[in-house]
Amino acid sequence: MKQQENIHPIFDKMESREEKEQQLRQRGLTVWFTGLSGSGKSTIAVALERRLSQQGIFSRILDGDNIRTGINRGLGFSEEERRENIRRIAEVSKLFTETGIVTLSAFVSPTNELREMAREIIGKEDFVEIFVATPLEECERRDVKGLYAKARRGEIKDFTGITSPFEAPESPALAIDTTNLTVEEAVERVLEIIIPKIKHI
Repeated sequence: MKQQENIHPIFDKMESREEKEQQLRQRGLTVWFTGLSGSGKSTIAVALERRLSQQGIFSRILDGDNIRTGINRGLGFSEEERRENIRRIAEVSKLFTETGIVTLSAFVSPTNELREMAREIIGKEDFVEIFVATPLEECERRDVKGLYAKARRGEIKDFTGITSPFEAPESPALAIDTTNLTVEEAVERVLEIIIPKIKHI
């Protein structure tokens, strides 16, 4: 029987994940923040990025602002497009993670099915789910981008928390309610979980 030809020979020549991680002296990891719009996902991710940098850990934030204006530009918010949005994000997160980068992915990702898809793509050992469990009332009170007000007026269809459901994660690595928690306190709780996973090299 003829041996199957390797149609992706470049992968045999590229530096391995282990080599990349040794260069960076850290283990790659995806920290996946999920929660309602306005819950504090991106705010925590930004503060966490700075804290990681202070410890010499290289990281990258992915969120709606830098994804939907680039790689996912043109995708809408239908069920199919939301799924494709998360699938692409997970694939990008996987690439970064396998390069030894700590990837901070902050997305509503409203269903357990979507988050499980991301976990499977990235790899269970490389995926840490953080549920920013700030209640809808608090998120709506903040309404930083005015999105809830527009959704209430019917100007935004299928808006998570108003006209589209959000499924709370079944077993997140950590749940954080930012209602009475400072950003610094939230970051400390995340660090307690992820540092042992990153700094074993």
